Amino acid sequence: MAKDGIQIESVPTTIPDDLAACQEMIRLEHQIKTQLLDQLENNNRKIMHMEHQLQQLLRRLYGRSSEKFDPNDLPLFAEGMMELPAAEESEAEPAETQEQKSKPESNPHVAKGHGRRKLPDDLPRERVVHDLADDEKACPCCGEMRAVIGEVVSEQLDYVPSKVLVIENVRLKYGCKVCESNAAIDGPQIKVADKPMSPIEKCLAAPGLLSHVIVSKYNDHLPLYRLEDILARNGIEIPRSTQCDWMRQAADALIPLYDIMVADVLKSKVIHTDDTPVDVQNPAGKSKGKLTKGRFWVYVGDDGHPQIVFDFTPNRGRDGPVEFIGDWGKDESRNGNVFLQADAYAGYNCIFDDDDRNVVEVACWAHARRKFYDAKKSARLLCAEALARIKLLYDVERQATKQFKTQSESNASEHRTQAEIRFEFRQAKSVKLLADFKTWLEEKLASTMPKSPIASAIKYALNQFDALTIYTTDGALAIDNNLAENSLRRIALGRKNWLFLGSNRGGKTAAILFTIIATCKRHNIEPLSYLRDILTRIPAHPHSKLHELLPANWSNQSKT
Repeated sequence: MAKDGIQIESVPTTIPDDLAACQEMIRLEHQIKTQLLDQLENNNRKIMHMEHQLQQLLRRLYGRSSEKFDPNDLPLFAEGMMELPAAEESEAEPAETQEQKSKPESNPHVAKGHGRRKLPDDLPRERVVHDLADDEKACPCCGEMRAVIGEVVSEQLDYVPSKVLVIENVRLKYGCKVCESNAAIDGPQIKVADKPMSPIEKCLAAPGLLSHVIVSKYNDHLPLYRLEDILARNGIEIPRSTQCDWMRQAADALIPLYDIMVADVLKSKVIHTDDTPVDVQNPAGKSKGKLTKGRFWVYVGDDGHPQIVFDFTPNRGRDGPVEFIGDWGKDESRNGNVFLQADAYAGYNCIFDDDDRNVVEVACWAHARRKFYDAKKSARLLCAEALARIKLLYDVERQATKQFKTQSESNASEHRTQAEIRFEFRQAKSVKLLADFKTWLEEKLASTMPKSPIASAIKYALNQFDALTIYTTDGALAIDNNLAENSLRRIALGRKNWLFLGSNRGGKTAAILFTIIATCKRHNIEPLSYLRDILTRIPAHPHSKLHELLPANWSNQSKT
């Protein structure tokens, strides 16, 4: 007979008298028992895997996003299960004097309460004077009229709704009256003023309206059909299809600037990259209307090349990052290696394995930590210990940052860069912590179920361990890839609203406009003002000087 997919032979119900038959019966029962136990273990493994997937889904929907070590897990180590190496605070932080300890420290992250805050001085102000009535100006004592001796000013914050206006571009026409009356001349000599250049030829929308639609969709995540309703409230009917065409044409006008930003990112010593899926609608063909999976990729340049560039591909094939990166890492004039920090996606391996490149893989400790955090339900003790060890690595990063800030506030004649301080701290502390962590991972892997969530987390860390330790060799590297992950949040927020892209061409348009918006945010630039100015100037701006319009340079110009 068959039970749960296992072929089980029938066992006699009566005990035979023959000794050989009894031995065969015992052997058969033992075989059945072994098969059932194997099947039970396999079922338990499947149940554990499904529970792990369910916990991940529930956490993604309702749980907290933080994956840091939970201090409530400290009692787990009370019985001497392990001893974590203590961070050497005395080396990282100078000893405080009694006077310093007595002074309250100002923490910029502490909430400032609910009191009214001072309004910014750079906001425009409208002065409204409130005067006494004439019968109140007379002095009740002597009857004489009182004089103004001062004023009491209180402020209120008001909001003026946006408005739609029509710009009339009036081009004066000139003609010669003398030539007009001269029969020998064929017609009057007429000259008309040149038409102002526009980023989109014969477009109804001026740069201000184009910028408003771009920022509303790609920064504020409003779908075009909502913008259609918003404009309709102002008495203007602009179909979403027209707005979509505007976005495509505006992106085309910004392509020269986008290309410069791409080239600038590829001059970086360190590039952070990550990707995220997005639904794409097929606009034509047999599969018209069906959704496919496209991909947005982000490339974050280093501090010397501060651009955040997005790219779009119709799939997650390795050709996407390979084509974008191009010859990056093959430049023989570059001194030393370049570093690509990413997750463990196998599509990057062809870049790291290319002998003609000098690209070094840098893995992400946030990804490794996430694996252990997701496995907490199945192996709480081991995961808590792994998270505690990872916390020590992040503590070293915080100590280095604090040391750099302390040095910056001091009056020392020589100041070390943040990269130099990071490198010193990592070599002194993180290298030893990482070596101990690897030994611990190898020991624990031998005692875990091969396909359990904790085993998967340990294997992920061990397989990536060389790339996970690279960050200690250069202070310019980060411990994780959060720069890229944070940049992709705008995609995650956007697709909850506009849901999908209309086509692959729409993905390219979005990548260009996301690039402009994200780089503006990196430089603390208000994107609407930037786009309005750039879209006005770029049609007539010399191509050789387009770098002047980059957000970093535009920010510097606006401050001078």
